[in-house]
Formats: sequence, structure tokens, C-alpha cells
Amino acid sequence: MSLLGVDTRDGMDPLVEDHLAGFDRRVGAPLPARERRTEAAVALTFLALAVPLAVLAPGPGGPDLLAGALCVMAYALVSRVTFPTGAGYTVPTQLVFVPMLFALAPATVPLAVAGAILLGNLPDYVSGRRRVDRLLLVPGDAWHTVGPALVFVAAGVSEPRADEWPVYLAALFAQFAVDFVASTLRERFALEMPPALQPGLLGWVYLVDLLLAPVGLLAALAIEDHPWAILLVLPLVGLLALFARERQARIAHAIELSGAYRGTTLLLNDVLEANDRYTGAHSRDVVSLSLAVADAMGLDHHQRRTVEFGALLHDVGKIAVPKEILRKPGPLSEDEWVLMRTHTIEGQRMLDRVGGVLHDVGHVVRASHERWDGRGYPDGLREREIPLEATIVCCCDAFDAMTSDRCYGSALPLGAAVAELRAGAGSQFNPDVVPVVTGLLEAPARRVEEAQRSLG
Repeated sequence: MSLLGVDTRDGMDPLVEDHLAGFDRRVGAPLPARERRTEAAVALTFLALAVPLAVLAPGPGGPDLLAGALCVMAYALVSRVTFPTGAGYTVPTQLVFVPMLFALAPATVPLAVAGAILLGNLPDYVSGRRRVDRLLLVPGDAWHTVGPALVFVAAGVSEPRADEWPVYLAALFAQFAVDFVASTLRERFALEMPPALQPGLLGWVYLVDLLLAPVGLLAALAIEDHPWAILLVLPLVGLLALFARERQARIAHAIELSGAYRGTTLLLNDVLEANDRYTGAHSRDVVSLSLAVADAMGLDHHQRRTVEFGALLHDVGKIAVPKEILRKPGPLSEDEWVLMRTHTIEGQRMLDRVGGVLHDVGHVVRASHERWDGRGYPDGLREREIPLEATIVCCCDAFDAMTSDRCYGSALPLGAAVAELRAGAGSQFNPDVVPVVTGLLEAPARRVEEAQRSLG
């Protein structure tokens, strides 16, 4: 399933999912200090540009007050049709924004749009669904209007004409450019949304605006003689509102499904722990170190979730291994090893039956005992044939096993386990992963030594 600006075919990006799930909650919650500071700076910058523009750059001729008022009211209505796209949302206001550039003096449009957004949000402020302190976001939501307004003022556009299409294309490009910069900065500093996610999210927003802009231009032509004609776009807006409602329901379903995947993962780990207490606890310990390594290596949010679930479930196939083998105090026989080595295949089979996100995790589970030199199991993969996530889980699994008391051996000291990891780099373990793991493990000791040296 792929939704506008939100790809859910391989599982929604966890960060985007978190922002989507918290969209309504954020709207009704006080602005966090970080977001308040960012939005205050964005609002002041917008007003510092929009107010002088409206005062000092009057357009040619006088605005059509009736058409302008109708456009502002229509914009307010259309702004209530929202399509969430991760940290933000898109609205089909391009249908009304384009006519506003002709119905009003272009220099006044940024302030007029800010007023229309405020008017559109008024029912939410009155009902308490949206906190009043979120008025601070209104100027930032109108930043996309600044680029087209400047282009129209510079070109002296006063009425829609076919021969001025290069100006309209320039205005559309200016809209996207200004909005991209403003949105990226806002979401980076206010919501900590990585800039790398923005092109994918905003690309769909701009595609919607691009497709609706010609319809808006037709509306601009119509209101030249009939100001009330702007109201004819409202049935189309009603249709888009139905699509928005359906899309929100599908996003809610995708988020629900993601929660079910996490719940299934935790349940399987609980079952594994009930079957063998050591194995379940060991898997949870491997998760903590694996996630620290994933963060240190800069894995994206999809990969990080795969590492998390893969680490938690890397031994889930041991549910199918007889307990007497799992708990055998001495070395396993060859036949017992053959059976033990099937647990990665059994684990993948279990996760494949669940499907979705856990299908991808199944590949990590299957490869979690492969070796970098190709001498691992079950498929004898080597080097880059092994998923990166699996090599992380493999290294962290080995460290936790070495430093834990088990039925067939006592735990190794930290230094000895780290030495074993280094000795296995390039043979058993991914040579890119080992330095990251050992660096994380030795960091606390280094900090203690540095503190002791500073005191001594």
C-alpha cells in the first residue's frame, strides 16, 4: 500500500509513522519550547518580509474586493481539507491561491493567505481541538505564498493572460523553492525531522500543487467577469475531502498494523523466554547493544527497526529446538548441532507467516549466524552477501554470549570478549562492525580512565 507522500509497502518509515500517529496529539498539545522558538523565528521573518511587501509594493490597478473576499473565505474552507504527510500536511488550497494572486494586489496575498489560514483554523481554536498558542504556526504556513507574490510584483501581473505563461511557471517554481527551504528548516529545527526525508515527503505535496495549479488558473480566468465563480471549485474540494478522509483511515490502519507487528515481536520474545528463560533474556540484551551500533553507524530508521526486531527475534526459531538440547550442559553432538542450526531457518519460516515488516526481519534472523568468511550457516553467505543488519546482530549476539554465564561455560571478562571480537574481524564478523561495537564497549572504561587522570 502506498499513500500520498507516505510509502507503506515495506513498512512506513518509523519516524514518519511517529509524526503521523502524533499529529492530532500535537495539535491539541502546548507547543514545546524548541518548536515555539523555531516558529517564532519563522513568523517574525515572514512578517518582516510580508508587511513591507504589502505596504511598499502596491499592484497595478485596484483589487476586486468582492472577488478577493470570496477567495479569502474559499481559502479558509479549503484549508480545512488536510492530507497529513509525516511531520506536516498538504492542503488543496492551490485551487484558490492562484485566483487570489489576480483578485488581490499580489503584494498583499501573503498576508491575506495568513488571514485565511487563521480563519480556517478558527473552529478548532473555539472548540479547543487546537491550542491558541498554535497561532504562532500560521505565518509559517503562509511562507509558500511569498515566492509567487514576489514574481507577480516584479513582472507587474494584474490579470490572467495566456502570453504570460512563463511568469506563471516562474511563480510556481518560486513557490516550491521558498516552501522547500522554509519547510525543511521548520521541520528540522522544530520537529527534528531529518532533511533527507523532506524531498520524498514534499515531492508529493508539490505534485498535488502542480496538478491543481491549472485548475486554479481556470478559476482565475472565470472570476475576471464573475467573482462568485470561485465558489465553483468547492464541489471539487468536497471530493478531495472524501479522498482525505479515506486516506486518513488508511494511514490509521497502517499505523495500527505497525503496532501489531511490534506487538507480535514482543509476544514472540515472551514465548521464547517462556520456553527458555536464558534465550529470551539474552535476546533483549542483544537488542540494546545492536541499536547502539545501528545509531553509531548512521543506519536509517527502516534499517534501525529491522536491527531492533532482528536482534529481539534472532533466536526465535529455538522454540522448535528440544529443550534438552538448549539446556545441555556439555558440548553438542554432531546430530544435535545439525538440529540446532535449523533454528535460523525455523525463525525465518515463523516470521514469513506473519509477513509485512517481519518478512524483512526474517532475512536478518536467517542470516544472523552467517560468517564474514562464508563458513557460517545456513546458506554459507559471505561478506556483502550478508545483510548489514544481520552482521550487526551477529557481532552483538556473540559478545553477549561470551560475557554471559551459560549452562556450558562461564562468562568471559570484558577485555577478553573484546579481544575475541577483534580477532574475529574479517573472518567471523563484519570488519566494519567490530570497531563500532568495541568502541561502544570500551567507551565507559575510557571515560573512567580520563576522569582518574584528571583527578590525579
